[in-house]
Amino acid sequence: MNNRDNILQVIKQIMLEMFEIEEELVTLDARLSEDLDFDSIDAVDMTVKLKEITGKAVKAEDFKNARTINDVVEAVYLLVND
Repeated sequence: MNNRDNILQVIKQIMLEMFEIEEELVTLDARLSEDLDFDSIDAVDMTVKLKEITGKAVKAEDFKNARTINDVVEAVYLLVND
């Protein structure tokens, strides 16, 4: 999970399995709150899942400014390539 395409695929899988958001709705431009009805509790759940997957110390503040799926992909990319 060291490139953006792989990270996007993992995020799509998480969104489908954990939040029942259809994969085709999870695009780089999709806004978490407005388009995907993603709230702060969902963000915490996703943070926990990403920690499990990456084995990295994922902190909520790493994703504090994430507004779109692309923002999440970039945050994970920076995390795993640090």
